[in-house]
Amino acid sequence: MSLKMAGLFSRTTRVAIESIPSTRILPSLRVSHPQCRAYTQAQRPRCTANIQTMLSARNGNNFSTSAFRAKAKTMGQLRQRNSTGPFSWKAALLFVLTGAGMMIYFRVEKARLERKRIAEMSKGVGKPKVGGPFVLKDLDGKEFTAEDLKGKYSFVYFGFTHCPDICPDELDKMAEIIDKVKEATKDDSVFLPVFITCDPVRDTPEVLRSYLQEFHPGIVGLTGTYEQVKHVCKQYRVYFSTPRDVKAGEDYLVDHSIYFYLMDPDNDFVECIGRQDTPESASKVILEHINDWKREGRPLKTE
Repeated sequence: MSLKMAGLFSRTTRVAIESIPSTRILPSLRVSHPQCRAYTQAQRPRCTANIQTMLSARNGNNFSTSAFRAKAKTMGQLRQRNSTGPFSWKAALLFVLTGAGMMIYFRVEKARLERKRIAEMSKGVGKPKVGGPFVLKDLDGKEFTAEDLKGKYSFVYFGFTHCPDICPDELDKMAEIIDKVKEATKDDSVFLPVFITCDPVRDTPEVLRSYLQEFHPGIVGLTGTYEQVKHVCKQYRVYFSTPRDVKAGEDYLVDHSIYFYLMDPDNDFVECIGRQDTPESASKVILEHINDWKREGRPLKTE
């Protein structure tokens, strides 16, 4: 076919198609259109494709009913998206929950780092400011040293059995703290409460055993010689006023600091619990330190 004849066919076909409604052309497009009959059998598919392309360009859509339904569905989705905006309620809920979770995480992490910073400040260069080596005896007469405190959180209190009111009140608090911590941790070996007497002359192992049983059976009582008790009080920075040489039956006063000392599993001082603390607030502080230790994956003694 010459170029002149091809151009003539293109113009003639376009005029013919534009003058015929698409609804009439479509059913018999391949066999009845005069322009297609003018060509050989091999040329008809190409002719038909040209006609379909021009009809689509004129009408602005496809002739397939399935394509029309898909397009209509897509337009409906677009209208729905335009009505709700770029964010759905699910995306908004996910955004809020993620933001809240991040805020809680950073708040907890900030508190943990602050507790760690305070604990690090309580340590000296080379040795701790509070706590240190000591040698005492438990109520069974066995030697008890600072090494026996390692591997768990210890809660150390200094007092004496002849104390009229302060020591009983603080030991009642200590008993509540023991129960709350053990209930929360579900482990009796994580937390070790210790009572060290400041009056070794009168507080014999038998006296201490009977006295501590009135408050809580889990409290470990420790005593020793005058020098041993004075040394451990110095290690913990506890005020100690017990006289050295006391005669049998002699009455005397004992003065001491009124604090609980929380020591970590490395036997380093981490927190001081005073009279202003309640069993609830003290237990909360202790559990925070225990959870921080576990979160860091550091070992605890389990025996």
